[in-house]
Amino acid sequence: MSAKVLERFPAGAPRGSWPAEEYAAARRAEGEPATVVMDLKADAFLVVVPVPEEG
Repeated sequence: MSAKVLERFPAGAPRGSWPAEEYAAARRAEGEPATVVMDLKADAFLVVVPVPEEG
């Protein structure tokens, strides 16, 4: 299964701030199965949702 990136957030958010988690929680409240993952190369948090592969 692949994933679609909904939003990107820099990893350097202020201490105590979790914008990626807050965004993902809002998407989950709307019924989307959003998850936060870390893109180590880009030093960013990604909010993703699964996309079923065709075939």
